[in-house]
Amino acid sequence: MTDRPGARSAFAELLVARRAELRPEDVGLPGGGRRRTPGLRREEVAVLAGVSADYLARLEQGRDTNPSMAVVDALGTALRFNDTERAHFGWLALTTGSESRCPSTAFDPVLDQVPAALRSVLDALAPTPAFALGPRANVLAWNSAWEDLAAPLGLLDDPDQVNLAVWTFRHPLARTTVTDWAQFADYLADQLARTRLRRPDDERIAAIIAFLCTEPEFARRWQPHRLAEDIPSLLGFEHPSRGTLTFTVQTLSADRDQQVVIWLPREAAARAPELRLVPGRAVVG
Repeated sequence: MTDRPGARSAFAELLVARRAELRPEDVGLPGGGRRRTPGLRREEVAVLAGVSADYLARLEQGRDTNPSMAVVDALGTALRFNDTERAHFGWLALTTGSESRCPSTAFDPVLDQVPAALRSVLDALAPTPAFALGPRANVLAWNSAWEDLAAPLGLLDDPDQVNLAVWTFRHPLARTTVTDWAQFADYLADQLARTRLRRPDDERIAAIIAFLCTEPEFARRWQPHRLAEDIPSLLGFEHPSRGTLTFTVQTLSADRDQQVVIWLPREAAARAPELRLVPGRAVVG
């Protein structure tokens, strides 16, 4: 991001984009009538949020980068954000204006290095398929059980560059094997958007996004300032060698923007007392 005076931040862009998406009837206002531009008028959002239209204009134009949390909360309510969107909106508000003080987020080789301890965790999870996922949707390491599943799907065609998003949008087997391909595709586009916001100078994430934007299905889903829900809790495949499979997806946070992703067979998930299963995450206990 830039710190030039007047440059619009991700927070400001989300404000503008969301206002353009909503219709008066979405927020309890009378509909009808012709409008020069789609969406709500700035004055309408200002009234709903209890702020002045001039102040809202300064926020949208990037001339004010320090809104209070009370204002952010009021705007989130006025713009009808859900809980996930509201949390993201608040995070953008907190980081707006601080970009020039942040360390560079250009290519960091540490992000792609998997500690030996993490590799040991993956091996210990076998025979449950598991892998380490980096912030760019790149699969950094995996155990033998996941390799047995992934190889017939074409995920390991290039074992040096395994990327879930690239496979999902570019590999012909993805759309015929993932049971709910659209939901999985939405999730991966969302994850790349999250990483792009956190690491705006990362050239590798920018290159992946530019590459995927040549695919119409990705371009249609690419909304860099809007976030979807967390990772789907169920993932199904019509596997070419194993038939119909359903996994409960669990994630464990690791260091340096890495996660351990576990594909727990649905039957095993129902029997696993050592994991308290929460949609999108596992808690060891």
